[in-house]
Amino acid sequence: MVEYSIGVDLGGTNLRAAVIDRSGNILEKISAPTNMPEGREAVVSSIVGAIGKLRDKYGSGPLAGIGVAVPGFILMEPGVIVGSNNLAALEDYPIRDDISRRLGTKVILENDANAAAMGEKWMGAGRDVEDLVLLTLGTGIGGGIICGGRVLHGHVGMAGEIGHMTVDPVGNPCGCGNVGCLEKHASATAVVAMAKLLHLGEDRDEVTSEFVCQLAQAGDVKAKMVFERMGRALGVAIGNLVNIFNFPLYLMSGGMLPAWEFFMPALLEEVERRSFTYRNAKTRIEKAVLGNEAGLYGAAYLPFIE
Repeated sequence: MVEYSIGVDLGGTNLRAAVIDRSGNILEKISAPTNMPEGREAVVSSIVGAIGKLRDKYGSGPLAGIGVAVPGFILMEPGVIVGSNNLAALEDYPIRDDISRRLGTKVILENDANAAAMGEKWMGAGRDVEDLVLLTLGTGIGGGIICGGRVLHGHVGMAGEIGHMTVDPVGNPCGCGNVGCLEKHASATAVVAMAKLLHLGEDRDEVTSEFVCQLAQAGDVKAKMVFERMGRALGVAIGNLVNIFNFPLYLMSGGMLPAWEFFMPALLEEVERRSFTYRNAKTRIEKAVLGNEAGLYGAAYLPFIE
C-alpha cells in the first residue's frame, strides 16, 4: 500500500484534512466544522473524527503520521497552543498529545504560517531551494522561515513572527504591545485603515482591502498611494530579512496578492535601497503558488521528515 500522511489545517470555523502520499499527491480531502462555540471537547472530537474517517479508509499500516496546522503561538516541546484568538478553547491544553493518545499515532503540531512555508518548499514555489521565508498577507501578517529544509522554530517555537517586526519605530500601535509592527502598516487591516483616513468610499463600513484594490485598478490616486505605503513597509521588512538570512527566496501569499502590481514597485525600490546583500546576490521575491492548500501540504509533509 502507498505510504501516506494526513495533514489538518485548523481554522476558527472549519477544519480541512487531506490524505497526501510521499510524492505530494492529494488522495482525498474533506472538511468539517470546528465546533468552536461548543467548547474544547467538541473541537477535539471534530478533529479526531475527521482524521479517523480518513485513516479508516486508507489503513493505519501505511500512515506515516499526522500533521496539524493551527493559528497562534505554539510551545513546541509540550505541544501546547498559548496564543490564538481563533482557538481560545484550545489554549494551554496539550492538544497534540491528546489527539495522539486518542488515535494511537504520531501527531505533529505546527503554526499555520510555518506549515504554509513548508508546503511551498515541498510542492510549491520553493521546490528548488532549501532556504526560504514566507509572508502571509491577510488580516494580519504571519511568517514562516525554512532553513535547511526544516522549519526554524527558535528557542520555544515562536520564531518567524514577521508581522511583529518593527518597520516604523514611531508607527501605529499594535495589540502585541509594540508600535510600528509590519502588520499595522501592510496587512489588509492596515490598508482599510489607511483608506478610511483618506476618505475612500462613501460608506466607511463597506471599505475593504478588495474595494481599495478595485479603486487602484480603476486609477484612483489615493488608493494607489495606500498600496505604495504598504509596499514600502514590506520593503523595509524584506530588506532586513535579506540582510539577516541571505536566503535565495522570499515568498508572499494571502488575500493581498491581487494588489501585487500596486505594492511591488515600492517594495522592490525599498529593498534595493536598504539591502547591500540584495544588490549583490541573486535573490528572488515572488508570489507563493499553492494558495489555501499550502498549509495542508506542509502539515502533511512534517511526518515524512521527522
